[in-house]
This record gives sequence, structure tokens and C-alpha cells, in this order.
Amino acid sequence: MTTTDESTTTVEYAPEPPPRLDWAALAPDVFKAMIRLDAAAGRGLDPALRELVKIRASQLNRCALCVDMHSKDALAAGESVERIIQLSAWEESAHFYTGRELAALALTEAVTVLTDGFVPDAVYERAAKHFEEAELAQLIASITVINAWNRFGVTCRMVPGHYRPGQHG
Repeated sequence: MTTTDESTTTVEYAPEPPPRLDWAALAPDVFKAMIRLDAAAGRGLDPALRELVKIRASQLNRCALCVDMHSKDALAAGESVERIIQLSAWEESAHFYTGRELAALALTEAVTVLTDGFVPDAVYERAAKHFEEAELAQLIASITVINAWNRFGVTCRMVPGHYRPGQHG
């Protein structure tokens, strides 16, 4: 890709790689089920919190498509650029987030990175203090679903940069 700005400087970007597989077209029933599962998992959760969780899980999983999509959705919904940028260092930038958001981000990391094979009790208990049980179940479902989306995106090497807010499903 080549672009030219006002000063006529040409910038040569790396070529855009093609996706490996259009899994949504090849497994449309699975794709449609994922869309329904995603919608069901998000019911009753604050949309802004849900986007922060989706961005953070996607950063951890290195899913460029989902980082692109959910950052754009968060911006379109009124989230600040600063809070989105700070997500990659949220523990050092705790003052940008509420206690509830911090608990959700900690739970997101624990569920996403299961290197110890479990979600630590302290992380779960912290989240349980900020969320009613039904809402906590929805949060866990949302974290699980974005991790599934990330695995499709990373495995099939879905290409970021083309998504516009409102283009879901």
C-alpha cells in the first residue's frame, strides 16, 4: 500500500497478507451460531466494559482483526482514545479505569491466559465483589466468546483495517 500526505511524501507500507481461509463463508452455520452466542453473552453487560474486555483479550491473543474491530467500535461508542491506548498497560494505568473495569480486565487476563491452568481465586473474588452473579456469568461468557473469535481470527489470519463500526455479522 502506498499513501501520499499533504507534503507529497510517499510512504510504502508492507503488503497486506491474504487471509488463510474464509471460515465464515465455509462454515456459515458455525459463524451464525457464534454471532448468536456473542449476542447472548453480552446481554445485560455494559457495552463500554464489554468492548474494553474484547480489546484486552484480543491484544493478549494477538488477534489484529479483533483489536481493530473492537477499538473502532469502542471509539464509535464514545470511548476515549487514551483509555483504549492504555489497555495494553492497564495495571500500570489503573487510574484510567474504575474498580469494576479493573476487576473485569484482571478476570479477562486470567481467563484468556490459562498458563497456570486455572483462574486464581483472588482474581475471581475481586470480580465477584464488583458484579452480581448473573452479570458475572455474562462477563465470563463474553470473555470466553471473544477468545473463540480470536482463535478464528488468528488461525485464519483475518486481515485488519477494513472494518467499519456497525458491520457486525
